[in-house]
Amino acid sequence: MATEQADRWVELRKLLERPGPFTPQTFESSPETLDLLLNNIKILVVGAGGLGCDLLKNLALSGFGDIHVIDMDTIDLSNLNRQFLFRKKDIGRPKAEVAAEFINGRVSTCKVTPHYCKIQDYDECWYQQFHLVVCGLDSVVARRWINSMLLSLLQYNDGELDQSSVIPMVDGGTEGFKGSVRVVLPGITACIECTVDLFPPQVVFPMCTIAHTPRLPEHCIEYVKVLLWQKENPFGGEDTPIDGDDPQHISWIYEQALKRGAEYSITGVTYRLTQGVIKNIIPAVASTNAVIAAACATECLKIATQVAHHMNNYCVFNDTDGVYTYTYEHERKSDCLACSQVPQDLPMNASDTLQMLIDKLKESPEFQMSSPGIQAMIDGKTKSLYLHSPLSIEQKLRKNLKMSLADLGVVDGVELVVADVTSPNSILFTVKIKQQTLTPMDT
Repeated sequence: MATEQADRWVELRKLLERPGPFTPQTFESSPETLDLLLNNIKILVVGAGGLGCDLLKNLALSGFGDIHVIDMDTIDLSNLNRQFLFRKKDIGRPKAEVAAEFINGRVSTCKVTPHYCKIQDYDECWYQQFHLVVCGLDSVVARRWINSMLLSLLQYNDGELDQSSVIPMVDGGTEGFKGSVRVVLPGITACIECTVDLFPPQVVFPMCTIAHTPRLPEHCIEYVKVLLWQKENPFGGEDTPIDGDDPQHISWIYEQALKRGAEYSITGVTYRLTQGVIKNIIPAVASTNAVIAAACATECLKIATQVAHHMNNYCVFNDTDGVYTYTYEHERKSDCLACSQVPQDLPMNASDTLQMLIDKLKESPEFQMSSPGIQAMIDGKTKSLYLHSPLSIEQKLRKNLKMSLADLGVVDGVELVVADVTSPNSILFTVKIKQQTLTPMDT
């Protein structure tokens, strides 16, 4: 066993125990560097899907000895064509647990600890234990949440960032034959939120189309998801949210979408398509996952050992027609919602309703919130304008949505505290009421 372990790291030792043409001046070659990787560096992998499986394999074979993986999903038959750590016998089991068992059984020097839960289930103290976080996610919301969590861990001394509180994040993403890798040093380089407007908007079908003139199987699924679900309340009380990971919810929507399709002679409604529409699943290609995971693991190794300069700071990959890759630097946004520590100005009209303000937070490319809850600081007191839960509070505040900001007491300079699923922390806005110019007709 000892000989096997020594042979496993022979090439890695060549890299870490002597300087090379790309090693920075700060790099100190030493036999102890590998021991540091094996025994001291603790890394968190977020996501155990197509990208996550490749990441876990690469990191374990790159010398990382203490890996944690978190994923809230279970294994489905459709996963098996590209998520190679899983087998047919594993269907229905948590992805994180099965992936950890597989790696632990194959790489004796690595211990993978699984966490079958949501990323929101852990607090700041838990995330603080890691030296490095690498994401293999298919959700923009989850990326933004992890980004905000790492930013909340930063500590400042007299306005100066404490470098020891910085936990680097390596983020990988794939969409078909395209992919990207970025390195985020929270508080130092551009964060996820700095460039949130670069993420493609989700496909939204016109309400008139899905309600009256459906033409695609997706229209049938959206009809059930948007209209029929709220009308029928198939699982419990009023306003029960759709859980994209609950087979019962998916099955009910699938069956109703089939009926809708038959009514309009539309074919192509499948269980897999239903799940994809509900969860906004992006098509995955195994070869793209492999390339992006390899790049992410390489960046993790460079950051952990300083054997080479890490990426600065964003790389795009495309192999639709040949292989194209390009690396460039994302610039940090001076008024970033997450990392600037400056309240964001929110221009509004006094006559705008609260619903219009919420729509702006959801639809504006620079905000892209999902379900914002809003409190206002008015006359030194905190006033709840709209909250999504509990349901009893939401019902009492629902009338505010149709009221104007002026009627709610939201005047120029009022601070809003906004909570959203895209961030573990509340976000501060300062309302700036636009001065409307009077026309001769008005006077």
